[in-house]
Amino acid sequence: MNYKSICASALLMTGFLLATTEATAAGPAGNAVADMGGRRDVLSGNTDDAQQQPASGDIAELQQMIRDGKVRELRTTYNGSYGASLLYYPDEMLYYVAMFQQKKFWRVIKTQNDARAESVYADFAKSTIQLSDTELRRVKLEAEKSYADRLIATQQNRASRLQADLDVARAQQSQVADRQQQQQEAIRELRNEQAAAQAQLRALQARVQDLQKQQEGDLPTPAK
Repeated sequence: MNYKSICASALLMTGFLLATTEATAAGPAGNAVADMGGRRDVLSGNTDDAQQQPASGDIAELQQMIRDGKVRELRTTYNGSYGASLLYYPDEMLYYVAMFQQKKFWRVIKTQNDARAESVYADFAKSTIQLSDTELRRVKLEAEKSYADRLIATQQNRASRLQADLDVARAQQSQVADRQQQQQEAIRELRNEQAAAQAQLRALQARVQDLQKQQEGDLPTPAK
């Protein structure tokens, strides 16, 4: 190996170590830079033929390397169902930059240039933000609509309960009013009956006095 080749290899290894250091600082150890076997939940769907149609070229190559556990995940960005990953194959000092949607590979760029790999990854990550914009807005709007529907259901339930209470109150009030009217009519009838009874009593008392006078009319009047 000549001097230039040694320098190039050293530069590539330095780039890999820097990328490893940055990825480790960005998250817990063993997560940001980890064997794909430890993070297969992130990209495992990409290697499942049942979830993705057969691919060729770099996509198929990366799928196979993930299945074989040969690549390491340096970075991954998620935005909605879209994502971008920067992966590294240390045996050949190769970087794979992948873009995926719903864990299905969409684009894969392969390079030995760490600066290009980082640049492509940054571009892919930025693209996922733009691509997921409508998706995220839909998620938010669906959440807002669901929240509004729950509020409507709550208010409708409360309105129904209040209406039921109001109907009961009105029915009771109507019954009370009817009973009050019946009581007033009963009082008037009783007063009329009482007045008639008083008149009858007075008439009977007068008759009794008259009859008593007639009965005692032939008796001598007591001396004074």
